[in-house]
Amino acid sequence: MLTTPRTVLGAADLTAAPTTTAPTTAAPTTTAPTTDQPADDQPPTDQPAADRPQDGRSAPGSQEALNSLTELARHGAATAEEQRRLSPQVAAALVDAGLPRHFVPARWGGAAGSFARVLADASAVAEACAAAGWCAALFAAHGRLAAYLPEEGQRELWADGPDPRIASSIIPPQGRATEVAGGWRLDGRWRTASGVDHAEWVLLASWTEGPEGIREHRIFAVPRAELTVRDTWDPVGLRGSGSNSVTSEGIVVPAHRSFTLCALLGPLPGAARCHQVPYPMVAGLIFAAPVLGAARAALRAWTDECGPTASGRPGWSLLLAGASARIHAAGLLLECSADRADRGAITPLSVAENRRDAATAAVLCREAVDELFHACGMRGQAPDSRVQRAWRDVTTAAGHGALDLGTAAGAYADAALAAWGTR
Repeated sequence: MLTTPRTVLGAADLTAAPTTTAPTTAAPTTTAPTTDQPADDQPPTDQPAADRPQDGRSAPGSQEALNSLTELARHGAATAEEQRRLSPQVAAALVDAGLPRHFVPARWGGAAGSFARVLADASAVAEACAAAGWCAALFAAHGRLAAYLPEEGQRELWADGPDPRIASSIIPPQGRATEVAGGWRLDGRWRTASGVDHAEWVLLASWTEGPEGIREHRIFAVPRAELTVRDTWDPVGLRGSGSNSVTSEGIVVPAHRSFTLCALLGPLPGAARCHQVPYPMVAGLIFAAPVLGAARAALRAWTDECGPTASGRPGWSLLLAGASARIHAAGLLLECSADRADRGAITPLSVAENRRDAATAAVLCREAVDELFHACGMRGQAPDSRVQRAWRDVTTAAGHGALDLGTAAGAYADAALAAWGTR
């Protein structure tokens, strides 16, 4: 079932509590992949036909499972912030809601799903807990990246089902990769692998020497159990994302669990639409989805915490209208980007337009939440202020390099002028 993104943030939406169902923490049911390797050249699917609930629970990726995840994330947001990682219950609910399998190829039991769906789901989760929404978006995205592994590597990841959670630290390249017989040996440290405490696999990247001595940005898939997780994540915002560092001491990664970053720039032959889209076209969209959800949470929290006392003050209506309009505009930009990725022509200009729109959406959200926070006065300084927490989360998330507006603007200008024949 395709979830329609929320696009309207009027006054009525701000006061109505979201509808949810009772949370569940049961382990997800997975479906073993078939051995005849069916082709993936099919439209995006958001619910694999083979996945049927076997024990009375919601099917993976269903709206009911998403509602359960959202409710769990909402109730666990403060605890996640305090403990600087998601709870095991929320991490399990991410699997139940179908996030890790969302972009996994259909032949492994995955959904090979749409970008519109992951935008809607991740932003909805982030509205309840920004850190959970952040991990939701990235667990989904990393399944798409892992689909670029050689066939044997994919089989190793997904032979038992499409639901392994995959963390990642691939930009910039870190650590050291030394070529050995049959693969590479990894040594060193990789920073900020979001959700790594709950991951079964981790994608890491290092520089390697390619043909003719040219450096290659190479990605490796490593079982999380072989790495050491370092408790290094203690930031201002997104505290609950558990974006800790990992270290490797002499782990050997076989060649079938490796590919180069440049592979992400092209389509996978005969693959579903989500695997034909170049990485730069959707990277910003993935990171912007939780920013949008957290901004919506800030708007709702501001009306709860400050609205009753601010009503009637000079500028109150302009503040509320301006902030809600910015957040609404950000949602429209991201929905357009997701639709472009799902159905539009893939050209240098459309890739640049998506980068532009994702970065602009993040700026709009950050500006809106910044105004709301500073209009809170002393209430916003209280440690239990939901506006303050949303402000910290949005500020941190919007600062990700994939959402840098200056870089996106430069890429858009180059592509637009080339398309218009002025360069």
